[in-house]
Amino acid sequence: MWMRLGVDGERVVSRRSFFETGMAGAIGWKAAVMANARELQKQGKSCILLFMTGGPSQLETFDPKPGVKNGGPTEKIGTAVSSIDIATGWEKTAAQMKHIALVRSMTNNVAEHTRAQYHLHTGYIPAGGVKFPTLGSTVSSQLPPPPGDLPSFVSIGTPGNTIGSGFLGMSHAPFTVNDPSRMPNNAVRGPGVNDSRFGGRLDLLGDLEKEYARNGAKEKVEDHQAIYANAARLVRSPKLESFDISKEKDGLQEKYGKTPFGRGCLLARRLVEQGVPFVEVESRDWDTHFDHFERIKPLNSAVDAGFSALVEDLHQRGLLEKTLVIWMGEFGRTPLINPRTGRDHYPRAFSIALAGGGIRGGQVIGETSSDGMAVKSRPVTVPDLFCSFCHSLGISARRENPGPLNRPVKIVDGGQVVKELF
Repeated sequence: MWMRLGVDGERVVSRRSFFETGMAGAIGWKAAVMANARELQKQGKSCILLFMTGGPSQLETFDPKPGVKNGGPTEKIGTAVSSIDIATGWEKTAAQMKHIALVRSMTNNVAEHTRAQYHLHTGYIPAGGVKFPTLGSTVSSQLPPPPGDLPSFVSIGTPGNTIGSGFLGMSHAPFTVNDPSRMPNNAVRGPGVNDSRFGGRLDLLGDLEKEYARNGAKEKVEDHQAIYANAARLVRSPKLESFDISKEKDGLQEKYGKTPFGRGCLLARRLVEQGVPFVEVESRDWDTHFDHFERIKPLNSAVDAGFSALVEDLHQRGLLEKTLVIWMGEFGRTPLINPRTGRDHYPRAFSIALAGGGIRGGQVIGETSSDGMAVKSRPVTVPDLFCSFCHSLGISARRENPGPLNRPVKIVDGGQVVKELF
């Protein structure tokens, strides 16, 4: 048996020793996770992922290139930090730049939507039969559950929901909210269904499933029961009203923007305020292969309002320092403009934005070339990014979860924390 030291001095055991320790190792792993969860509970950490599905253009968001051929008609504007300029259409976010760090040197080689979304959600490239958990499920498994039986991972119309919890199991699967302006579907009991009657129905369901489990479907039944158990606790919880954004003042709702994305950001703030560890909010339709400069305007407008209001609101409520806010998509867009006035997929050099969770705002990490075609300095990879997420949330990136066939799988394989961010 041997072991080595990982990030932050944590002991990392070899695969061989993992198997040799058997059940004792599994018990030890659970004990370590529980001890870590108790410590993190004191800190009250949480994360909000704002995911731009389709791939947002870095040149029309946080790395504009006005005055060059690739820049197109997009101009730049100043921000609350005099040394940082961003693209027109992001005036509200510009006002919050002192809280936001930009990484302009993200680089990757995955240019297909499904694979890239998987990579940017899990930190792993899709591989054979191993289903890696999305970031929200990983955070759910590492951070303590919220009080009041709220779900640990809420997905507001996001692709992360389709990737799912992987080998971590259904207890860490996302709770999906399709429309943030309405209460979750089927969350309210019908007339006359009190706690006793509701419990009786659940017991009957359990009895029916026992026979199914005995006939070879034990794992399916366990997954189904995990989903129903989580849903049942939420239905009974007094914290269910956390999903009702209509309780917020009209002025604040207007500030976030009465769009699906803006409402999603407002709901995300309400949920982390109640202790939910992870919320993902999706903005769609960023795959602008044609008419790019016209199609980008309403997208920029909606996300500019929601993102800026979220950062400001969290700051004013004293929640930003313990809430990591991530703005990103699966890749960027080509600096070259195609014949249909569009930009195509471009993972080689793109941007993300981070705020809160110990992030030092008002700075830019990395730089791209004058034409935007390449990373000029401080390249940041997807594993680097995930190591930084873990660092912000107090999670060890090298912690090993029991994966398929109890083979240990690290939360992040490779990469280093981008220390300049903190």
